[in-house]
Amino acid sequence: MLNFQFYNPAKIIFGRGEENNVGKYVAEYGGKKVLLHYGGGSIKKTGLYDKAVKSLKENNIEFVELGGVCPNPVLSLVRKGIEICKSENIDFILAVGGGSVIDSAKAISVGAKTEEDIWEYFMDKKKVIYETIPIGTVLTIAATGSESSTSTVVTNEENLFKRSISSSKYIPKFSILNPELTFTLPAYQTACGCSDILSHLFERYFTLVENVDFTDRLLEAAMKTIIINAPLTKENPYNYDIRAEIMWVGTLAHNGLLNTGRIGDWASHHIEHELSALYNLTHGAGLSIITPAWMKYVYKENTDKFIQLAHRVFDIDFAYNEKELIIKEMIKKLENWYKSLGLPTTLREVGIDDSHFSEMAEKCLVARGLTGNFKKLNQEDICNIYKLAL
Repeated sequence: MLNFQFYNPAKIIFGRGEENNVGKYVAEYGGKKVLLHYGGGSIKKTGLYDKAVKSLKENNIEFVELGGVCPNPVLSLVRKGIEICKSENIDFILAVGGGSVIDSAKAISVGAKTEEDIWEYFMDKKKVIYETIPIGTVLTIAATGSESSTSTVVTNEENLFKRSISSSKYIPKFSILNPELTFTLPAYQTACGCSDILSHLFERYFTLVENVDFTDRLLEAAMKTIIINAPLTKENPYNYDIRAEIMWVGTLAHNGLLNTGRIGDWASHHIEHELSALYNLTHGAGLSIITPAWMKYVYKENTDKFIQLAHRVFDIDFAYNEKELIIKEMIKKLENWYKSLGLPTTLREVGIDDSHFSEMAEKCLVARGLTGNFKKLNQEDICNIYKLAL
């Protein structure tokens, strides 16, 4: 286990009806004039928008609205939010929605406190974030874990680069998690969210750092919870307990706790980001395609790690004499799990061919050099993973 520091100040407010108290929590953290940030309007159809506005008004909090966040949030809307925050003297951002809304809010919170262009922070990892506008969230989908993470991901639609930055400065001050708010999600969106959560766990699990059995087992427990509960949402979309299990795992999967003392991989995320940037593919669907392909390509780097996963999470016994057979069976079970949720496992299923493999692989490594830690991947490696995903 490596030396580590763990810091996560996000206050998690979990349970039924807590969205009705959002104004109170904004006020607790000093919010007087708020940017109310949300997506395409679903929160208005469900009544969540009215609840948030009512609570803000009851607590005498002014607000300015900025809707229109799309999946794979874009730089142009972030820049618009920055302009609003500066011109309106916004002192708090309330993100009501899923991970895309929260990621957009985080980027706005950074850009509103600097005179530099926000995109420079995404392309230059050495740039230091000194100050941000505080953020609160009301989460509507269990997926990215952005509600308490240090990460934000934005797509520059001008050059189709999708990049992330990481900073504890914009970890939300509070996040309201009511599983009831996920009841009306389409089954496919729920499935994509669960795929993203599982990927966050895999990215941390596949490490070459030794003697991390405690966090290994925490990750394995979280994986099993997602693997068991995700399919249950298809028949029981309004089951609070099932949704609660998924929502809480989604938060813990990306708040830093499960990465303590270890170095994660993150190649699958980087490789998938190029797909969703170029083809506007839903992130979770891209991950259900790339993750098995990545596993097939890298498993020989540490077969014992894959065997451990096969045994502890996918319940594959050791009756097989060959390690490779065990690993291949495990990957097959993972692919079947994705399929059971209605998710794709090949690029052909989503209409993507090999015409842009080299371009995507090259862009993936811009400002990185190589990607991945379990196995360091170059441009040729990334192309080979795309080919395996066909």
